[in-house]
Amino acid sequence: MKKKIASIMVVVTCFMVFAACSKDNNSDSNSDTAVQLTSIARTGNWQITYFYDTDHEETGNFSGYSFTFKEDGSVVAVNGNTTVTGTWSISTGSGSSSDDDGSSSNDIDFNLFFSSPADFDELSDDWDIVSYSDSKIELIDVSGGNGGTDYLTFEKI
Repeated sequence: MKKKIASIMVVVTCFMVFAACSKDNNSDSNSDTAVQLTSIARTGNWQITYFYDTDHEETGNFSGYSFTFKEDGSVVAVNGNTTVTGTWSISTGSGSSSDDDGSSSNDIDFNLFFSSPADFDELSDDWDIVSYSDSKIELIDVSGGNGGTDYLTFEKI
């Protein structure tokens, strides 16, 4: 009987260790990805090559703008003599209630905020990462309110 209890205890302990390691690895992976994506975004200038807002494409609203994601958390968009400033950050979801896409709480968000002008205010959201590389960042947001889906793509200039 003692051998059976000891065997059960070993199995339970192994399961607990495996579950804890699995969770930690996911958290570490998200942190590593967030650090890598932050570094990529801060490198160089970017342009919006695609912006789809719920039911129609609005890429043209950002034509000619060059976006720079700065280390201090500001983002500056310049088009000739016009400059628009906002804020940006990369964060891991880790239980954030601001996620409105219904996905896992462990996702990574590309957060943008512009208070004006109206076209730029539409970019303000906690975007989910679809894919990224050294030269392209693809984002998506599923609205919790109306259920519409927005897409945003930045490409390095």
